[in-house]
Amino acid sequence: MRTSRPAAIAALAALALCLCPTSARAAEDGSGPGFTAGPPVSALEPERGSALSLPKAVVLGVIEGLTEYLPISSTGHLAVAERLLGIGRTPAEKSAADSYAIVIQGGAILAVLLVSLKRIRAMLRGLVGKDRDGLKLLVNLVVAFVPAAAIGLATESLRTRLYGTWPIVGAWIVGGLAILALVRARSTGVRGGDTAPEPIGRPLESLAWRSALLIGFAQAIAIWPGVSRSLVTIAAAMLIGLSVPAAVEFSFLLGLVTLGAATGYEAVKSGGEIVASFGVITPLVGFAVAAVCAFIAVRWMVGWLKKRSLSVFGWYRIGLGVVVGALALAGIA
Repeated sequence: MRTSRPAAIAALAALALCLCPTSARAAEDGSGPGFTAGPPVSALEPERGSALSLPKAVVLGVIEGLTEYLPISSTGHLAVAERLLGIGRTPAEKSAADSYAIVIQGGAILAVLLVSLKRIRAMLRGLVGKDRDGLKLLVNLVVAFVPAAAIGLATESLRTRLYGTWPIVGAWIVGGLAILALVRARSTGVRGGDTAPEPIGRPLESLAWRSALLIGFAQAIAIWPGVSRSLVTIAAAMLIGLSVPAAVEFSFLLGLVTLGAATGYEAVKSGGEIVASFGVITPLVGFAVAAVCAFIAVRWMVGWLKKRSLSVFGWYRIGLGVVVGALALAGIA
């Protein structure tokens, strides 16, 4: 059954309505049913009154999972969601929340591992000299990872200054306009640009290491929350001549390397801080929810792009930017 653009946009926009559930607030202030005051049931759980309650962890897990591999910026969504949910009101809690927003990406990584098993096996065979294309892909992923890793470490202190509402809103809107412009440029003349164009561009196997390096430098732009790592890597891959399916697949695989490294680094550096602020069980619940939702989102996106274009993500980004901007002007976000 064909889905109209307004319906698809509405489905994605429903995510924004989940950012401030009443159940999460009730669980935090003790007004919800079945609330009983008392000490934590386990040393693995945070102290009573922690800003990251189980309902909020579920909400963050859903947001992370649904947005990580879509070109709409999971970091921007999480930053706004944490603000609306009242997470990070103290400096220590804010630092833990920012670290958790990175660590929770591990759930999305597990989802893409399942979707990309064929390519991963090819790369492993390439390591032992049994798959030339698999080895070439692995080398390209490493080459593309290096610029983002180097620039990310060099600008780590700058990143925290970009988590404000207005930088994120600006990145959402500019990125949305960029998607619409890119779709229009690649369109084969289908009315409205909603239907995916005929396959144009080169397959993933044709990617050279120099082009992979350019994609890696583009990925570094995504240190700005709201830009979206998926958006800049997909756009860069398309601009250097890859087909949309190839660009999306390379973005997914590059995410495995980049997000895996970022998650591991942040877990080692700030894992104790996260546990001290939020405990163990609650963050793990968000991690598990993110994995399930990311699997659903990735499968949906692959299916969507077989028949439709990327334009829905452009309209979604612009609409969300306008909504969050309005909330910021009203003093809510």
